[in-house]
Amino acid sequence: MGALAWLFLKRKSREGTMLHVNRILIALGMASVVASGISGTKAHAQADPNSAPTPYRTVENWAKLPEGRTWGQVISADIDRDRKSIWVVERCGGTSCAKSDLAPILKFDSSGNLVKSLGAGMIVRPHGLFIDKNNNVWVTDGDGEGGKGHQVFEFSQDGKMLLALGKAGVAGDSPDTFNKPSDVLVAPNGNIFVADGHGPGSNARIVKFSADGKFIKAWGKQGSEPGEFNNPHSLAMDSKGRLFVADRGNSRIQIFDQDGKFLEEWRQFGRPSGVFIDKDDVLYVADSESNMARNPGFRRGIRIGSVKDGKVTAFIPDPVMNPGQGFEPGNGTAAEGVAADEAGNVYGAEVGPRNFKRYVKK
Repeated sequence: MGALAWLFLKRKSREGTMLHVNRILIALGMASVVASGISGTKAHAQADPNSAPTPYRTVENWAKLPEGRTWGQVISADIDRDRKSIWVVERCGGTSCAKSDLAPILKFDSSGNLVKSLGAGMIVRPHGLFIDKNNNVWVTDGDGEGGKGHQVFEFSQDGKMLLALGKAGVAGDSPDTFNKPSDVLVAPNGNIFVADGHGPGSNARIVKFSADGKFIKAWGKQGSEPGEFNNPHSLAMDSKGRLFVADRGNSRIQIFDQDGKFLEEWRQFGRPSGVFIDKDDVLYVADSESNMARNPGFRRGIRIGSVKDGKVTAFIPDPVMNPGQGFEPGNGTAAEGVAADEAGNVYGAEVGPRNFKRYVKK
């Protein structure tokens, strides 16, 4: 073999080796990103996102509806300031309250007895629910019909409307309009945050108001980059004042400060429909949509962890799944809304099955 041929083969061999090494490094880098579940931040996720223990048992038919009334789509839940009673929103026995005279906002005591009902005839498609520090009740109306909808309401415990944001029946993206608002949250200082948008043709932003309802700012647009959204579906806030957004269409939680500065994103809690943070900074995330096509590898259910380190410590799997699988093409069989009371009982608001479940520790 000539000297030139030998040098050529040696160079190609070296290039082949380097190409192989680069492929390994790229694969390891991708694996690291997948394992971390976040962009450019420390790793949180376990190798198997479904491997956390399930230290809960299910309590069916816990909440007692009046005779003759059945659950419609149950979308959201929150805990009363007594830390024992539970508020829940359901769609008037069906998929909408537009043509119903039933009250969609219900309060149950710790034994499951219905003690209050609010909002009859006022809301088209109730979606988000929040109980503020004054025990006032906030709800978003996620659609429009008949001159109503696309608004955010604040009620007293007795059902008196205290504040209305947005224009009744008007969908828009201006400072005083919404388009299918999904959730609302009131910070300890009284500032109001609205997750505005629910899928194609609506908005994809977070809107911030002062305590008296004056527009402060909005951030976000449709997309998948940090600070962009694809269906911002639910909101929660931790003890540090960080805002957690369930960016469901992007299968991630985005974390912001209260001025809209992006801090971090987490993917280890699945494809989030609902987020809830209790007084001890325990994070509860309801995943009602993961499957092989959307967020492969994750089973639907409720994941529980800490906002302090981002670790998933418990998992309540979707009971509809086949054991050990959970990648069926269907969706919507697990809870979309989630909350937890002072005793650590977990509540799942289910849209598809039209049910409201209670999970208690074994």
